[in-house]
Amino acid sequence: MNAVVFDSVSVKFGSRTALDGLSAWLAAGCVTGIVGPNGAGKTTLLRAALGLQELSGGCIRILGRPLAEWSRADLARATAYLPQEGEARWPMRAADVVLLGRLPHRGAFAEPSSRDLSAAADALARCDAASFALRRMDELSAGERARVLFARALATGAAILFADEPAAWLDPAHQLRLMELMAEEARRGTAVAVTLHDLPLAARHCDEILVLHEGRLAARGNPGEALSDATLARVFQVARSGGFGVLRRL
Repeated sequence: MNAVVFDSVSVKFGSRTALDGLSAWLAAGCVTGIVGPNGAGKTTLLRAALGLQELSGGCIRILGRPLAEWSRADLARATAYLPQEGEARWPMRAADVVLLGRLPHRGAFAEPSSRDLSAAADALARCDAASFALRRMDELSAGERARVLFARALATGAAILFADEPAAWLDPAHQLRLMELMAEEARRGTAVAVTLHDLPLAARHCDEILVLHEGRLAARGNPGEALSDATLARVFQVARSGGFGVLRRL
C-alpha cells in the first residue's frame, strides 16, 4: 500500500523552484530514504507532505485522500514528524517530552489519559529510553536525546513517520541504533521516510531510496538500483572506492 503519493508536485520560493513536477510514493511497512545534494528539495518534500508548505502545482495524497481534504487535527494523528532538532537541550523531563507526541489525541489543556501514558511508556521502552525517562533533556547525552525525540514521534501512533536528518547529530553507533529503530517501526506497518546525507548509511538501512536532484526525482528503487554508479557520478559527483563504505570525489 502506498501511504503517501506525490503527483507532479511543484513548490516555488519566489523565482526559485524547490520541487519541479516530482512524482513518487512512500510505501507502508517500508523505510524510504530520501537523499540528494544540498538544496535538492528533501526537506521541502517532507514539509509539503505534512501540509506545512504550500504547493505551486500537483497534489499529494495521504492514505488515499488528497492532502487538501485532511483537517489539521486528523493529519496530526496520521503523521508524525521528527524534524532537525539539533541538540534539543530543553529543561524538560524526557517522559514529558515524549508525552508531547500525544497532544493530537487530547484537548489542548486536557490531562494525559491512561492511554496517553501507556503509549508514551511503550514508546520509551521501544527506544531503550525508559531508564532515563525522569531525567531532564539537558542532562542527557546526544544519543539519549535522539532516542527520546524518536520516542515522542512513535508515541503519536501515526501511520506515517517523517524524519528529517535524524542522524546528523549522532556518532556512528547511535546513528546505527536510530536506523534500527526506524526499521523496527516499519516492520509494524508504518511508512517511514527519512532524509539522509550519509549515502552508505542510507544504502545499508533503507528498503527504498529516492534520489532528488534540483527538485526532481533523479532515481528510485532499492539501494543498488537507486545509488548506481551512474547516479552517484551524475548527482553527487562521487564514485565508490572498494564498496559503499568509501566514496571519492570525481
